[in-house]
Amino acid sequence: MSSALDMLKMNPNYDKKLRIAFIGARGLPHTYGGYEAVFLEMAPRLVARGHEVIVYNHKKLFRERPPFYRGVRLIYLPAIETKNLGTPTHTLMCAFDVLFRSVDVIFCVNVANAMHMILPRLFGKPVACNVDGLEWLRGKWGRLARNYFYLNARLVGRICQRGVITDAEEMRRIYREQFHTRSVFIANGANVESSVNSDVVRRYGLTPGEYYLIASRMIPENNADLIISAFNRLQTNKVLAIAGSANYRSEFVTKLQNIAGPRVKFLGHVGNSEHVKELHCNCYAYVHGHMLGGINPALLKALGCGNMVLALNTPFNREVLLDHYGCFFELDENNLLQKMQFIEDRPEIAAQYRVRAPQRIREAYTWDHITDQYEELFLQLAADEDPTRIHSTVLSEAQTPPLVRD
Repeated sequence: MSSALDMLKMNPNYDKKLRIAFIGARGLPHTYGGYEAVFLEMAPRLVARGHEVIVYNHKKLFRERPPFYRGVRLIYLPAIETKNLGTPTHTLMCAFDVLFRSVDVIFCVNVANAMHMILPRLFGKPVACNVDGLEWLRGKWGRLARNYFYLNARLVGRICQRGVITDAEEMRRIYREQFHTRSVFIANGANVESSVNSDVVRRYGLTPGEYYLIASRMIPENNADLIISAFNRLQTNKVLAIAGSANYRSEFVTKLQNIAGPRVKFLGHVGNSEHVKELHCNCYAYVHGHMLGGINPALLKALGCGNMVLALNTPFNREVLLDHYGCFFELDENNLLQKMQFIEDRPEIAAQYRVRAPQRIREAYTWDHITDQYEELFLQLAADEDPTRIHSTVLSEAQTPPLVRD
């Protein structure tokens, strides 16, 4: 536990165990996206520290509905499970339900849920909201949905005046400059993992060390089309494995299937977390084309699994990889092809990156460290104080960011 958090807990004002409600993801246990990973890793850790945690689950997504998961209480509520309505209708149900429960803090994810948090705020319940990425710029949403995301992004600072959470320094800057919203910077986390059963990847028709990997949702902003087009031209005997899908009918996925060459393998959504780990741990290189999120969980997962990482050159990705934990490519097919051919022809350099990668997680992004930061935030909100912290990641002096709170 961090020394700052230890000192905080020595203060009598914080000598209490909290009751915390988690709202906005699909629930526990679920493997679809980054929000679910945050809930899965953090909620049980908070329970182990003596807090009571409630997680709201989408009822329709769970055939079996146990009341607890690793000590976390699970509440199942209905929703209109469509691409556009699943999250807002479920969160609305949760916002009403939580009014009748004794909770000290509500933790909400996804900026689209900010408007629904007006209700618990009116009843005096502290709310923290992790706003995630630049959802109003994503091509998968229609104009109405993008406008709704943008409206929520503008208002979240008024609704959660002390509890807006951004998961990257660059995202914190965007919210400060574009929306005049102050926020607390808490990144996502990852575990340092290694392969225990490489035969798992053979079940997917892959050979350990002989494939490049994409692990992401199949949406335009993750640039799988660019990666496939570059890989089709790569001089290699390896294959490109794509683990991910869209959870709705997608013209983009159809496009990917049409442009894919014979060495591209679509694995679909991989719901088994152990299989995801093995796919990462046994790949030759992981290619990360995300451009609109903050510090993406898939990128941290790749580092924790010791991947050679090729990442799109964005402020978010540079914040994680710095200058020596991965290689960068531009949003250009020829540039990506050049970078892929470079590491294809120099396996000794790829091996060096794999050795370094887990150290970045140990420095800055362990789930215990991230839970420390969230626990500190929740304690301060419950005590009606304004959370102010400096980023406790281990960085060089030249790279150390300013105070996390403006």
